[in-house]
Amino acid sequence: MPTTKRDYYEILGIAKTATVDEIKRAYRALALKHHPDRVPEDQKKEAEEKFKEISEAYAVLTDPKKRSAYDQYGHAGFDQRYSTEDIFRGADFSSVFQDMGLGGSIFEDLFGGSGLFGGGGRNDGRRGSRGTDLELAVPLSFEDAARGTTKSVTIPRREMCSECHGEGGQRTTCSTCQGAGQVRQSAGFMVMVRTCHRCEGAGSILKKACPTCRGEGRVAVERNIQVKVPAGIESGMRLRLPGEGEAGTRGRGDLYVHVSVAAHPIFRRDEAHLIVEYPLTITQAALGAEVAVPTIEGRVSLKVPAGTQSGTVLRVRGKGLADVHDGRHGDLLVRVMVETPTDLTSTQRRLLEDVGKNINENAYPARRSFLAKVKDILKT
Repeated sequence: MPTTKRDYYEILGIAKTATVDEIKRAYRALALKHHPDRVPEDQKKEAEEKFKEISEAYAVLTDPKKRSAYDQYGHAGFDQRYSTEDIFRGADFSSVFQDMGLGGSIFEDLFGGSGLFGGGGRNDGRRGSRGTDLELAVPLSFEDAARGTTKSVTIPRREMCSECHGEGGQRTTCSTCQGAGQVRQSAGFMVMVRTCHRCEGAGSILKKACPTCRGEGRVAVERNIQVKVPAGIESGMRLRLPGEGEAGTRGRGDLYVHVSVAAHPIFRRDEAHLIVEYPLTITQAALGAEVAVPTIEGRVSLKVPAGTQSGTVLRVRGKGLADVHDGRHGDLLVRVMVETPTDLTSTQRRLLEDVGKNINENAYPARRSFLAKVKDILKT
């Protein structure tokens, strides 16, 4: 494939909302146009590259899981999660090429790492694939997510058998494919490659099973893994631990840790900002005050200006959470709520009544504005 990949939707000339049937029709038209067996000899090289490109786009966009990952992460993130072998695994080409006399299994073999898409060759060991990725859900407290932490988790997984080193036991070379794992047939320009039916692509036949893994080549174990959680992580995010998945004959899979963060009794978050509601007394709001407001790391002093209204948001710079991407801290957003006193004594009531009588209506601009609008609406 080209070093800089084009957008899959652009390659097929379709919209991002295209249905599977629309994707198939677009691919079929392009595949018939660029198939190496259908162009002049001097155009075969260019057609081959084009055919690879549109076939990869088709394989990704007709698979719901791969398409979702591509839509979410783009080429950069998608290519970290899927190898070329993964992309073409399970792709259905049979329904597209029925009238060309090419079966879907042949295309799967080609796309799986042989023939038209390169790779292949003799395999001296057991043919296989990369190990399976594992997923794990890890709950976090709000504080751990805010500050960052290291969690110790135990995961069950399969690892290579130490007794037979993943071979499954004593093996002998397959006489049908001579250890290649594949049987090749020429059909014009293309080399058709089928998985060997006798050894099922392994290239060798199990002669005597290993007593430890019983021929599986892997054994079930439990491993303790240390998961480093970065400060500022949010619910729904996931962490990738390369090589901590299950073992395969072509390398380990990855471990994906899905994070869920518990709610906090005081704080809410808006990305890297922390939000807290702080109750003020009438006198604090009217006269101004200096109050101690909570943060994740303790209390900080905050000046409340005189005449602060209920619902006003005051900002404390840099006292929010770390941004999980660049480490920069957000702000603490303090939403002040002016609380009306209750259960007053008779003396307290008289004092408030005296205060109320001595405060001019001009001291209540919001009230004055509201009453003026009411008067204008009701004409009274």
